[in-house]
Amino acid sequence: MEYNTTRGKLILPEYGRNVQNMISHAMEIVDRKERNRASIAIIEVMGQLNPHLRDVDDYRHKLWTHLFVMSDFKLDVDSPYEIPLPEALMEKPQIMVYPKGEIRFGHYGKYTQQILTDSALITDPKEKEYLKNSMANFMKKLYLAHNNDAVENNVIADHLKDLSKGELVLENPDELVSTSTLLREMGMNKKFNKPSNFKHKQKKKFIKK
Repeated sequence: MEYNTTRGKLILPEYGRNVQNMISHAMEIVDRKERNRASIAIIEVMGQLNPHLRDVDDYRHKLWTHLFVMSDFKLDVDSPYEIPLPEALMEKPQIMVYPKGEIRFGHYGKYTQQILTDSALITDPKEKEYLKNSMANFMKKLYLAHNNDAVENNVIADHLKDLSKGELVLENPDELVSTSTLLREMGMNKKFNKPSNFKHKQKKKFIKK
């Protein structure tokens, strides 16, 4: 009996031992035309074993790359694509540069802060008034979602003024949508976002009958 521990290492285990053996056999074929035909047949088998690769752009190119990798880049065939170099695959990816930006209040998020910062660009008084009221109520809802508690309207007004750099000022914070109304709306949304609970209750009700 032959154990896996005594066999050669699988370079790409997702293709299995048989594909690895097929590639090893193709490398031993002397006639180049036969070797090319064998390689194309192996590519077809690899595609059938991993159908999810078809969702990847240029998946056949990926299969050919895997073929050369599994042959340790020693398979000499006519590839329809540029044959990859081992050095290219061993290169480390470049370090990604993440955008750095300070968020004054995390519960409002980056985009809310950006919208309020850009409010200085709005010159039309009606548009600015609409933006002020809608953003204030939206910020209050975000605050409640983060703290799950009550919030003073004056706090929202201060944050609105702070983030907009004085461009948006609430003259009467008490005119904001009431906390109870916002909490009720948020509670309704949570119910609609959990259909599984509804199904469970219906199933339980059916069983009792």
